[in-house]
Amino acid sequence: GAAIALFAERGYQATTVADIAQAADIAPRTFFSYYPSKEDVLFADADHTFDELGATLRERPAGESTFDCLRRWISGVLDEFDPADPREQAVRAIVASSDALQARERRLMGRFEDVLAAAVATDLGEDASALRSRMVAAAAVAALWCMRDEDKGTEGHEPSLERLDEALAFLRAGTHALVGEPA
Repeated sequence: GAAIALFAERGYQATTVADIAQAADIAPRTFFSYYPSKEDVLFADADHTFDELGATLRERPAGESTFDCLRRWISGVLDEFDPADPREQAVRAIVASSDALQARERRLMGRFEDVLAAAVATDLGEDASALRSRMVAAAAVAALWCMRDEDKGTEGHEPSLERLDEALAFLRAGTHALVGEPA
C-alpha cells in the first residue's frame, strides 16, 4: 500500500526504498526481506499467479484443452478482479509510466508463455520446447496482450470474455490445423 501510494504521488523513479520503508514504518532491511527490489512491489503477485495457472493447466480434467482450461481460469480471475479498484488503476498507470517496468511486465508475459507452451505441448503430444508448442503459446500471449486494455471503461467483464472467446477460437483453430484436425 505505502509503496503504491508513493509511486503514484512522487513517481516510480523518484521514490526510493528508503522512502517506502519510512512510509511503512519499517527498516529498509525489512523491506528487502519481502521484496528483492522496489520493482517487485508492483509485480508481487506474479509468482503466485503463474503457479496457480500452471497447477490449473497440469490438473485439468482429461480431454480439456489448454485453451478451454485457460478460458475457465481467466473467467475465475476476472470474477475476482475489479479494474475500477484505485490500487489496480494506480499500478497500471505506474507501469505505463516507466519503460523499465513495461519491460519487466513483458518478461513476465514470457513466463506466462512458458506455462502455456508446456500445456500446449501436452495437447500436441510433444516436448514443450518444440516449435509448434512455443508458436501456439506465443500467439496466445500476443492475443491476450493486444486485448488487455481494449475493454477499459466498460461495465462488467462480458466484453473481455467476448474478446477472449474470439481469441481462443482463433488459437483452437490454429492448434487443430497444426495436427491436421478439423477446427
